[in-house]
Amino acid sequence: MNDLPLNAHPDLQRAVIFHGHFCPGLAIGYRATQIAMDALGTGRAEDEGLVAIVENDSCAVDAVQVLAGCTFGKGNLIFRDHGKHVYTFALRPSGQAVRLSLRPRDEADRTEMSRDEQAQWFLEADLEKVFVVQRTTIDLPPKAEIRRSMLCEACGEPVMDTRARRVNGRTLCRPCAETAP
Repeated sequence: MNDLPLNAHPDLQRAVIFHGHFCPGLAIGYRATQIAMDALGTGRAEDEGLVAIVENDSCAVDAVQVLAGCTFGKGNLIFRDHGKHVYTFALRPSGQAVRLSLRPRDEADRTEMSRDEQAQWFLEADLEKVFVVQRTTIDLPPKAEIRRSMLCEACGEPVMDTRARRVNGRTLCRPCAETAP
């Protein structure tokens, strides 16, 4: 599973180093990110100009982070827990976007291939066999802003003011609010 193609692009090599190994999921994310960035005519995000919306928490998302520069810390990686290989990449401020969804494959095709062969297939197969690609425009949330912290009155830990909860007249973090009497 760690066997990269001999002619692997440096971006793929960086994704493998970040992720820890080469696998079909990483290949899916690598390919989706390449296709979207090409379609949008953009490079890796230095700040929040490129936004990625991912609908799963698979290996593929590691490739999205490395190639697109979209991360939780910058506020330009949005996770929607839908369990689908769907990746939407959008540009700020226009909202111009590309949505890629993985096409279904015949289970017989997949079971006859090793994981390395599956990963290689995702890298090399014709685009139309791998993804459904839709150009669209979406409304994006505002850029991330730095918020002030306040102390939870139960555990004493700092909590972002927008995440704190008022329970029985006390300011609490979410975990303490969920267990408050």
